[in-house]
Amino acid sequence: QVRLVESGGGLVQAGDSLKLSCAASGRGFSNYHLGWFRQTPEKEREFVAAISRYDGSTYASDSVKGRFSISRENDKNTVYLEMSNLRPADTAVYYCAASDLWLDATRIIQDSKYNYWGQGTQVTVSA
Repeated sequence: QVRLVESGGGLVQAGDSLKLSCAASGRGFSNYHLGWFRQTPEKEREFVAAISRYDGSTYASDSVKGRFSISRENDKNTVYLEMSNLRPADTAVYYCAASDLWLDATRIIQDSKYNYWGQGTQVTVSA
């Protein structure tokens, strides 16, 4: 089992950058796929980015591709989401998640495939 704690959220202006971190406790961090999802009160939770446990392949939604980057440091039990050129539409609660299931490129972007979740961190982007 793994416990996830996000940090790094805050209030920024459009065009700014922000880096979220998600620290995991528990054993076997390298055995988990890791993902970032976000949610607003008006929308369902949506996929943002993910990184595979197999080979470190990364995936990003079309809305953030080229602006957001996911990475992991297995020796620090931490996954990051580096966000640049932020837009007001990126305002949301950001959640990190972990999965120890077998996931391919189709499944790794599905929130239902993740069995561990953090509590979320708020990111607010002002115009």
